[in-house]
Amino acid sequence: MEPTASEIRIDFAPMLRVYQDGRIERLLGTQTVPPGLDPKTNVESKDVVYSQETAQCVRIYVPGTVFTSAQKLPLLVYFHGRGFCIETAFSPTYRNYLNALVSEAKIVAVSVDYRRAPEHPIPAAYDDSWTALKWVASHYDGNGPEQWLNRYADFENVYLSGDSAGANIAHHIAIKTSKEKLDGMNLVGMILSHPYFWGKEPVGDEDKNPAVWAEIEGIWRLASPTTSGSDDPLINPIDDQSFGRFLGCKRVLICVAENDILKYRGWYYCEKLKNSGWDGEVEVVEAEGEDHVFHLSKPCCSNAVAKLKKVAEFMNQGKA
Repeated sequence: MEPTASEIRIDFAPMLRVYQDGRIERLLGTQTVPPGLDPKTNVESKDVVYSQETAQCVRIYVPGTVFTSAQKLPLLVYFHGRGFCIETAFSPTYRNYLNALVSEAKIVAVSVDYRRAPEHPIPAAYDDSWTALKWVASHYDGNGPEQWLNRYADFENVYLSGDSAGANIAHHIAIKTSKEKLDGMNLVGMILSHPYFWGKEPVGDEDKNPAVWAEIEGIWRLASPTTSGSDDPLINPIDDQSFGRFLGCKRVLICVAENDILKYRGWYYCEKLKNSGWDGEVEVVEAEGEDHVFHLSKPCCSNAVAKLKKVAEFMNQGKA
């Protein structure tokens, strides 16, 4: 019997489902909230188009204190996660996280929205993220189209970050900055939260749960239907012979969680980076008893608060 249009072809609940007729049902990350002043943190935000071609936007965050200070602040460019397929830069999850981080660290943050798979398969997310970073960098001399970046961002003190798939994006964008230099922008460091890397050969206890193993690989194949598989350098850059050679920064912080299967790749990333000949400092922080992106789902728990303070401290260490 032929499948009907309403039958599920791919089921990655509780994230999303794909139906036989091509319809995509996102089960998470569909809610959005407008920018503006957050009374709790006194952080202000606005949305700005960075690509006229795709109509994609960034959400820019600044602490309220910036408007009365002449000092420029470290700049964080952030890429959201969730398997390249769900969530946006405009969700309450990411607005809450970045409001808190900007308030704690006293930084300017640019949260990048990118086209999502499966409607826009890989490499769309990477392409959009690079376009966004180039747009951000165009403000280095104070003559860009967005005044908040012209006035308040310190382009000598730039960081990349993301969670899960967003951490994967941050890594690849950091590599690209070393190959295609952006005038006036100094990438100091990178913060990878629960990074989504994978590989054909298991690391640590990754293969103890075959169902989870299959799901992680399946999400990658959904996002990147033309992939060569789990050893594709986009999902497994760690085993690439040139790993670390072209990383465009000198400081890396990797955050993992004890109960997250992806933690093994985070530790593996650190180990391989140290042994790659890369001339920089890398650190791993593991949250005990926590699961994947716990800091987004439980932002007020003690481990999430500690993680936020660690990330803020990491960025403030780079201040002149």
